[in-house]
Amino acid sequence: MRMRIVDAFTDRPFAGNPAGVLLLDDVFPDDDWLQNVAMEVNHAETAFAHPLPQGGEVDWALRWFTPVAEVAMCGHATLATAHVLHTTGAHEGPVRFATRSGVLIATPAPDGSITLDFPTAPLTPAEIPAGVAEALGAEPVAAFDTGPNVGDLLVQLADEKTVLGLAPDHKALGAFSARGIIATARADAPSRGYDFVSRCFFPNVGIDEDPVTGSAHTALAPHWSARLGRDDLTGLQASRRTGLVRTGLRGERTLLTGRAVTVIEGELHA
Repeated sequence: MRMRIVDAFTDRPFAGNPAGVLLLDDVFPDDDWLQNVAMEVNHAETAFAHPLPQGGEVDWALRWFTPVAEVAMCGHATLATAHVLHTTGAHEGPVRFATRSGVLIATPAPDGSITLDFPTAPLTPAEIPAGVAEALGAEPVAAFDTGPNVGDLLVQLADEKTVLGLAPDHKALGAFSARGIIATARADAPSRGYDFVSRCFFPNVGIDEDPVTGSAHTALAPHWSARLGRDDLTGLQASRRTGLVRTGLRGERTLLTGRAVTVIEGELHA
């Protein structure tokens, strides 16, 4: 089996968010094997996909694993999988994935970008939990629950500089949500090509800081669209690797657009 490492939400190697991608010929092997492969790859997520019978409502089955757990939804590994399907000729045109989060669609564009159609996260205002400011290293101005698919606490901070300067206590952050914390703020200078910034910390699934998180943008899109008055925005995830995610709020669905680059291809022997 061919294993690939793909950098997603970037147009150059060694940026964006790396994901392992393994295309299977048939049904998924047992969960322990899938988890062991993801642990061996040791990136934020490894995606496993296999083709489904032609003529149905979906084309490929897709699952995602971090090094320590399976997750309900992952944007960057879905983008990486769609990139592999299209660049290898395994699938042409839009691809419909059957996942734990329902049917997710990835549509390629002539310019090489791929747009993901994901469910919009249902944001619910929440009390700012006691201790979150100390764990994060900054005082939130607002907090929101992001629902079961995302499973994070979204916190809005005062400004972009505060988000960029965060040095959180990762272990302590795990107490506040199922997966972790999304920290965000409005961009200081939208002329730089992005409207908001974010950083994502997911200690409960073994990821201290995720480089670029597609699923988080299903919550960031409605949050910032409501405040900036536009449905189409661009977010900068300001991790060390950085990456850009173009978001399009379409009611109960959110479009996530980005590029991807295959950086490693090898053979899995296990």
